Amino acid sequence: MPPDKEFVRTVIKYDGSKAGLRRGLLAVRSGLTSDDVAEAGAALARRALELPELAEAGTVAAYVSVGREPGTRALLEALRRRGVRVLLPVLLEDNDLDWAAYEGPDRLVRAGRGLLEPDGPRLGPEAVTAADAVLLPGLAVDDRGMRLGRGGGSYDRVLARLERAGATPSRVVLLYDSEVIPEVPAEPHDGPVDAVVTPSGLRRFSPPPRPFP
Repeated sequence: MPPDKEFVRTVIKYDGSKAGLRRGLLAVRSGLTSDDVAEAGAALARRALELPELAEAGTVAAYVSVGREPGTRALLEALRRRGVRVLLPVLLEDNDLDWAAYEGPDRLVRAGRGLLEPDGPRLGPEAVTAADAVLLPGLAVDDRGMRLGRGGGSYDRVLARLERAGATPSRVVLLYDSEVIPEVPAEPHDGPVDAVVTPSGLRRFSPPPRPFP
Protein backbone atom coordinates (compact mmCIF):
# COMPACT_ATOMS: atom_id res chain seq x y z
CA MET A 1 0.00 0.00 0.00
CA PRO A 2 1.17 3.61 -0.61
CA PRO A 3 2.57 5.25 2.53
CA ASP A 4 0.35 7.13 4.96
CA LYS A 5 0.80 10.77 5.91
CA GLU A 6 2.63 10.01 9.13
CA PHE A 7 5.24 7.97 7.26
CA VAL A 8 5.69 10.77 4.73
CA ARG A 9 6.19 13.37 7.45
CA THR A 10 8.85 11.15 9.01
CA VAL A 11 10.76 10.60 5.78
CA ILE A 12 10.67 14.06 4.19
CA LYS A 13 13.49 16.39 5.16
CA TYR A 14 11.82 19.66 4.27
CA ASP A 15 13.88 22.88 4.22
CA GLY A 16 11.00 25.21 3.37
CA SER A 17 11.74 25.35 -0.37
CA LYS A 18 9.85 23.88 -3.29
CA ALA A 19 12.98 21.99 -4.33
CA GLY A 20 13.39 20.46 -0.87
CA LEU A 21 9.77 19.38 -0.73
CA ARG A 22 10.01 17.89 -4.21
CA ARG A 23 13.08 15.84 -3.27
CA GLY A 24 11.36 14.43 -0.21
CA LEU A 25 8.13 13.54 -1.99
CA LEU A 26 9.98 11.93 -4.90
CA ALA A 27 12.02 9.88 -2.42
CA VAL A 28 8.81 8.55 -0.90
CA ARG A 29 7.37 7.72 -4.32
CA SER A 30 10.55 5.84 -5.24
CA GLY A 31 9.72 3.32 -2.52
CA LEU A 32 6.38 2.38 -4.04
CA THR A 33 5.99 -1.02 -5.70
CA SER A 34 4.37 -1.69 -9.05
CA ASP A 35 1.43 -3.22 -7.18
CA ASP A 36 1.07 -0.04 -5.10
CA VAL A 37 0.93 2.07 -8.25
CA ALA A 38 -1.55 -0.23 -10.01
CA GLU A 39 -3.84 -0.44 -6.99
CA ALA A 40 -3.83 3.33 -6.53
CA GLY A 41 -4.48 3.89 -10.24
CA ALA A 42 -7.58 1.70 -10.23
CA ALA A 43 -8.93 3.51 -7.18
CA LEU A 44 -8.12 6.91 -8.69
CA ALA A 45 -10.12 6.08 -11.81
CA ARG A 46 -13.18 5.16 -9.76
CA ARG A 47 -12.93 8.28 -7.62
CA ALA A 48 -12.21 10.65 -10.49
CA LEU A 49 -15.28 9.52 -12.41
CA GLU A 50 -17.40 10.60 -9.44
CA LEU A 51 -16.53 14.20 -10.27
CA PRO A 52 -19.24 15.84 -12.41
CA GLU A 53 -16.44 17.76 -14.15
CA LEU A 54 -15.25 14.48 -15.62
CA ALA A 55 -18.47 12.48 -15.71
CA GLU A 56 -20.20 15.17 -17.79
CA ALA A 57 -17.24 16.49 -19.80
CA GLY A 58 -17.04 16.38 -23.56
CA THR A 59 -13.28 17.03 -23.67
CA VAL A 60 -10.71 16.32 -20.96
CA ALA A 61 -7.03 17.26 -21.16
CA ALA A 62 -5.14 14.55 -19.29
CA TYR A 63 -1.70 12.90 -19.29
CA VAL A 64 -0.14 9.45 -19.30
CA SER A 65 1.39 8.58 -15.94
CA VAL A 66 4.92 7.20 -15.93
CA GLY A 67 7.12 5.63 -13.28
CA ARG A 68 5.71 5.96 -9.77
CA GLU A 69 3.23 8.72 -10.59
CA PRO A 70 -0.37 8.03 -9.51
CA GLY A 71 -1.65 5.91 -12.37
CA THR A 72 -3.86 7.45 -15.05
CA ARG A 73 -4.09 4.56 -17.54
CA ALA A 74 -7.35 3.13 -16.15
CA LEU A 75 -8.91 6.59 -16.07
CA LEU A 76 -7.91 7.39 -19.64
CA GLU A 77 -9.55 4.19 -20.86
CA ALA A 78 -12.69 4.76 -18.78
CA LEU A 79 -13.09 8.24 -20.22
CA ARG A 80 -12.50 7.03 -23.77
CA ARG A 81 -15.07 4.25 -23.39
CA ARG A 82 -17.59 6.86 -22.27
CA GLY A 83 -17.07 8.76 -25.48
CA VAL A 84 -15.09 11.60 -23.91
CA ARG A 85 -12.55 13.26 -26.16
CA VAL A 86 -9.26 12.93 -24.28
CA LEU A 87 -6.31 15.17 -25.15
CA LEU A 88 -2.80 14.16 -24.13
CA PRO A 89 0.29 16.38 -24.01
CA VAL A 90 3.20 16.25 -26.43
CA LEU A 91 6.34 17.81 -24.95
CA LEU A 92 7.99 20.41 -27.18
CA GLU A 93 11.67 21.31 -27.22
CA ASP A 94 11.08 24.48 -25.18
CA ASN A 95 9.14 22.54 -22.50
CA ASP A 96 5.79 23.87 -23.73
CA LEU A 97 3.02 21.37 -24.51
CA ASP A 98 1.30 20.53 -27.77
CA TRP A 99 -1.70 18.18 -27.66
CA ALA A 100 -3.02 15.14 -29.53
CA ALA A 101 -6.09 12.95 -29.15
CA TYR A 102 -5.89 9.72 -27.14
CA GLU A 103 -6.99 6.78 -29.27
CA GLY A 104 -6.07 3.88 -27.01
CA PRO A 105 -3.00 2.41 -25.32
CA ASP A 106 -1.75 0.83 -28.55
CA ARG A 107 -1.49 4.30 -30.12
CA LEU A 108 0.97 5.61 -27.53
CA VAL A 109 4.64 5.91 -28.48
CA ARG A 110 7.82 6.43 -26.46
CA ALA A 111 9.08 9.99 -26.36
CA GLY A 112 11.83 11.91 -24.61
CA ARG A 113 12.28 11.88 -20.83
CA GLY A 114 10.55 8.51 -20.56
CA LEU A 115 7.17 9.94 -21.56
CA LEU A 116 4.43 8.33 -23.61
CA GLU A 117 2.64 10.39 -26.25
CA PRO A 118 -0.14 9.81 -28.82
CA ASP A 119 1.03 9.06 -32.34
CA GLY A 120 -1.77 11.04 -33.99
CA PRO A 121 -1.89 14.54 -35.50
CA ARG A 122 -0.70 17.44 -33.35
CA LEU A 123 -3.50 19.87 -32.53
CA GLY A 124 -1.42 22.83 -31.33
CA PRO A 125 -0.76 24.26 -27.87
CA GLU A 126 -4.07 26.15 -27.91
CA ALA A 127 -6.11 22.93 -28.15
CA VAL A 128 -6.18 22.71 -24.36
CA THR A 129 -8.38 25.81 -24.20
CA ALA A 130 -11.31 23.71 -25.51
CA ALA A 131 -11.18 21.28 -22.57
CA ASP A 132 -13.98 21.11 -20.01
CA ALA A 133 -11.51 19.76 -17.43
CA VAL A 134 -7.72 19.64 -17.19
CA LEU A 135 -6.02 16.90 -15.18
CA LEU A 136 -2.76 18.16 -13.74
CA PRO A 137 0.19 16.06 -12.61
CA GLY A 138 1.77 17.07 -9.34
CA LEU A 139 3.62 16.01 -6.23
CA ALA A 140 1.42 17.60 -3.57
CA VAL A 141 -1.48 19.93 -2.91
CA ASP A 142 -2.17 21.86 0.27
CA ASP A 143 -5.25 22.89 2.23
CA ARG A 144 -5.68 25.97 0.02
CA GLY A 145 -5.55 23.97 -3.20
CA MET A 146 -2.03 25.13 -4.09
CA ARG A 147 -0.31 22.50 -6.25
CA LEU A 148 3.36 21.55 -6.20
CA GLY A 149 4.49 20.47 -9.67
CA ARG A 150 7.68 18.80 -10.83
CA GLY A 151 9.37 22.14 -11.53
CA GLY A 152 9.67 21.96 -15.31
CA GLY A 153 7.20 24.77 -15.92
CA SER A 154 5.20 23.03 -18.66
CA TYR A 155 1.92 23.21 -16.80
CA ASP A 156 2.56 26.76 -15.64
CA ARG A 157 2.49 27.61 -19.35
CA VAL A 158 -0.71 25.62 -19.83
CA LEU A 159 -2.44 27.43 -16.96
CA ALA A 160 -1.22 30.81 -18.24
CA ARG A 161 -2.53 29.94 -21.72
CA LEU A 162 -5.94 29.10 -20.30
CA GLU A 163 -6.04 32.41 -18.44
CA ARG A 164 -5.08 34.41 -21.53
CA ALA A 165 -7.81 32.69 -23.52
CA GLY A 166 -10.42 33.31 -20.84
CA ALA A 167 -10.95 29.54 -20.62
CA THR A 168 -12.16 28.19 -17.28
CA PRO A 169 -11.94 24.39 -17.32
CA SER A 170 -11.98 22.61 -13.98
CA ARG A 171 -8.41 22.04 -12.82
CA VAL A 172 -8.00 18.71 -11.06
CA VAL A 173 -4.80 17.21 -9.62
CA LEU A 174 -4.34 13.46 -9.09
CA LEU A 175 -2.27 12.40 -6.07
CA TYR A 176 -1.67 9.73 -3.46
CA ASP A 177 -3.51 10.25 -0.17
CA SER A 178 -0.32 11.15 1.69
CA GLU A 179 0.43 14.00 -0.75
CA VAL A 180 -2.39 16.21 0.47
CA ILE A 181 -0.39 18.25 2.97
CA PRO A 182 -0.93 21.35 5.16
CA GLU A 183 1.13 23.79 3.10
CA VAL A 184 2.95 24.04 -0.21
CA PRO A 185 5.37 26.95 -0.86
CA ALA A 186 3.61 29.33 -3.25
CA GLU A 187 4.76 32.16 -5.50
CA PRO A 188 2.71 35.16 -6.67
CA HIS A 189 1.90 33.55 -10.04
CA ASP A 190 0.66 30.30 -8.47
CA GLY A 191 -3.08 29.68 -8.26
CA PRO A 192 -5.18 26.96 -6.63
CA VAL A 193 -6.65 23.96 -8.35
CA ASP A 194 -10.38 23.27 -8.14
CA ALA A 195 -10.15 19.74 -6.76
CA VAL A 196 -7.80 16.93 -5.81
CA VAL A 197 -8.55 13.25 -6.34
CA THR A 198 -6.77 10.57 -4.31
CA PRO A 199 -7.40 6.81 -4.08
CA SER A 200 -9.55 7.29 -0.98
CA GLY A 201 -11.67 10.20 -2.14
CA LEU A 202 -11.87 13.72 -3.49
CA ARG A 203 -11.69 17.20 -2.07
CA ARG A 204 -12.87 20.45 -3.56
CA PHE A 205 -11.27 23.86 -3.23
CA SER A 206 -13.92 25.70 -5.25
CA PRO A 207 -17.69 25.21 -5.71
CA PRO A 208 -18.80 22.51 -8.14
CA PRO A 209 -19.49 23.82 -11.64
CA ARG A 210 -22.89 24.25 -13.16
CA PRO A 211 -23.95 21.31 -15.36
CA PHE A 212 -22.53 21.34 -18.85
CA PRO A 213 -25.10 22.29 -21.52
